[in-house]
Amino acid sequence: MTDHQHPDNQHLDPQHLDTLVIHAGQSKPRLAGAVVTPIVQSATFDFSGAHDGEALRYIRYHNTPNHEVLHARLAALENAEAALVVASGMAAIAAGLLSVLSAGDHVLVQDSLYGGTAALVDQDLARLGIDVERFDGRRAEQLEARLRPTTRAIYTEALSNPLVLVADHQAIIAFARQHGLVSMIDATFATPINFQPLDLGYDLALHSATKYLNGHSDIVAGVVAGQRERVAAAGTVMRHLGGALDPHACFLLERGLKTLALRMARHNANALAIARFLARHPAVRAVHHPGLEDHPDHARATRLFRGYGGVLAFDVGSDEAAARLLDRLRVMVVAPSLGGVETLVSRPKLTSHAGLDPQQRRQLGITDGLVRIAAGVEAPEDLIRDLEQALAS
Repeated sequence: MTDHQHPDNQHLDPQHLDTLVIHAGQSKPRLAGAVVTPIVQSATFDFSGAHDGEALRYIRYHNTPNHEVLHARLAALENAEAALVVASGMAAIAAGLLSVLSAGDHVLVQDSLYGGTAALVDQDLARLGIDVERFDGRRAEQLEARLRPTTRAIYTEALSNPLVLVADHQAIIAFARQHGLVSMIDATFATPINFQPLDLGYDLALHSATKYLNGHSDIVAGVVAGQRERVAAAGTVMRHLGGALDPHACFLLERGLKTLALRMARHNANALAIARFLARHPAVRAVHHPGLEDHPDHARATRLFRGYGGVLAFDVGSDEAAARLLDRLRVMVVAPSLGGVETLVSRPKLTSHAGLDPQQRRQLGITDGLVRIAAGVEAPEDLIRDLEQALAS
């Protein structure tokens, strides 16, 4: 063989997400030849012989070997120039917003925000002198009337919580580009397997990697992905605030990512199977899942996403019926959060939207009888049987 023909000298770049989640970003040569990236549990690194401050390695600078493998892999999954892992999803959201906004600026945010994000924009951004204004993400025509000379950014979520509504992302991006706004999206519910928002035109994609990206309910982490300069600016904010991810958590996140494509296929399928079962059940008044043909955003979700996601919500009519249902579940776990291999069930009234008064919840469609399911990867037959016996009450 010539050198050109030898397999060791051939360079092959994986193209499919199923392959990228396993191999993208892997250090070459591998550290000590290890197939799995070792945990480099060192806060600081030998700096001898270096003359460039940028070469300094330090956990708070997000540049240990464990961080760098994750950054390259996540950037590949999002088709981004760069990516950054940080200490939590809220750290990622804060880094994205604070890297763009300053006192006197104005930001447009989608309504029905995740509770932690709502608290950040309503309390912390306001305290910093940043004006926040909400809009209905499904009605992008509202944006023009809310635009100000000081508007700098627009913030959305891929799918709303808990009614899994789909914003008019294409119109929102067009508006942002027309007016020179930085567009950011929390893509946690979708993951890169179902949706790559940077390809659609968003500037920054944010994730709570605590959820699907890790997939095992055992770490807290966040991701910022996008244009290199914008990710670097978010990294500077986190470097100042100290929101670094520990190398051991990086190791666990890298391990979780390797099965993301497999897990999302089951999450998507299980949620849709559960939604269809619930839609036929006489004790259920309404089911919210974009995979159902009667969901108001089904057509948009079908156009934008490769899968409908693992979250659904349904209404059993009353506070008492919802409490009774959760008490009777035997396979599903009653707990907040989502994205793990186990199916989690919660009541938004008592968890994600507990900080709102009853009238505010009603305006958002959060009824007392609403139950949210984050479908895991168990056998769908067992999950449906569990719901069937619980609903029998």
